[in-house]
Amino acid sequence: MKYADIVVVGAGPAGLAAAHAAAAQGAHVAIIDDNPLAGGQIWRGGPDLQADQRAPQLWQALRSAAHVEFMPQTRVMYAPLPGHLLLQTPDASITLHYKKLILATGARERLLPFPGWTLPGVTGAGGLQALSKGGYPLEGKRIVVAGSGPLLLAAAATLQGKGAQIIAIIEQAATPALLRFALGLVATPSKIAQALRLMAQLGGVPYLRNSYVHSAHGDGTLQSIQVQRGTERDQETLQCDYLACGYGLLPNLELAQALGCATTMHNGQMAVQVDAWQRTTLADVYCAGEGTGVGGVDLALAEGRIAGLAAAGHAEQAREAFASRASWQKFAARLARAFTLRPELRTLAGDDTIVCRCEDVCHGDLRTHTSWRSAKLQTRCGMGPCQGRICGGATEILYGWRPDAVRMPISPTRISSIID
Repeated sequence: MKYADIVVVGAGPAGLAAAHAAAAQGAHVAIIDDNPLAGGQIWRGGPDLQADQRAPQLWQALRSAAHVEFMPQTRVMYAPLPGHLLLQTPDASITLHYKKLILATGARERLLPFPGWTLPGVTGAGGLQALSKGGYPLEGKRIVVAGSGPLLLAAAATLQGKGAQIIAIIEQAATPALLRFALGLVATPSKIAQALRLMAQLGGVPYLRNSYVHSAHGDGTLQSIQVQRGTERDQETLQCDYLACGYGLLPNLELAQALGCATTMHNGQMAVQVDAWQRTTLADVYCAGEGTGVGGVDLALAEGRIAGLAAAGHAEQAREAFASRASWQKFAARLARAFTLRPELRTLAGDDTIVCRCEDVCHGDLRTHTSWRSAKLQTRCGMGPCQGRICGGATEILYGWRPDAVRMPISPTRISSIID
């Protein structure tokens, strides 16, 4: 059995900020992440290689601290006892005992079904961005980036930087909402600078507002997509090799829910319920970052610092980050309002369109059910390897369902790890 004063689950911006704040107060900190490198999705590839100087600064400070342990390629299976986590490493299973736990499990993309979305070549926007950062070859490939939110611009810029030809960026939000969001950036000047850099890098790439992908087509692999422009009857065809499509982010709540933390609606989506010091409703458990509501890297850093200081017993010092957190929470609220998903996206799937990819369950098999539990019992929707992480976000939009339970173990686990 291993021991740490404070365990941080997740090595993205929120987790690293929490670990740094706690370690600076002398706490023995263990950081768990299922990736081989720290950084999460935002700083994928390693925090020491990021242009954002906050990433290498945090990482260097943590690496030089003798009382901080980073445990990569490690997954939480479940909590056998209060204050204990059963972990799976590449080689063994470990029980980790802690005094305080900080959840910084981040978020994942929301993918929505439409005809052709299962064709090879159709990916998540962030998913293809992550693949490209890992070395996946995209030189000369024609790519359409579609969905909703400013992450589309970041993904397109990354893909273009890897040699891809960006055919178009397709944003489902209408022009008035985008203009209101742009005007609201006056309150966050750093975001204005970031937007200007992305626009300069993507100069010449068509940005189709008030539009969405209606369907994808190809003979065995993606060859073209049909784009719906606003409420017009005519559709536009775009030829492409890849479609990178993502409709915002969903907080990863599985571990928090499995532990017994309460959730609440926040900016239109479920999130972990926390107080002013990022404490959950479970004693000695804190949450920071996208798990408390999607808000971006700046909010994640502020929440992580508050959680780390509070967990280390320095709650009053954490107050210094309250103002920053409040500012970025307002930004998150504006983000959610501007990129609310349009109702037409619920009508794209046909009866033969697969919704649950793990179990090959189609829209026609699901739309007659009244709840997630009913569909799960009758069709096996959500019972595959992803445990509803993909189809759960889709069925929430299509039918208004939400998974009502978390199945143990939380992630795919070796039988030997459970036996050990």
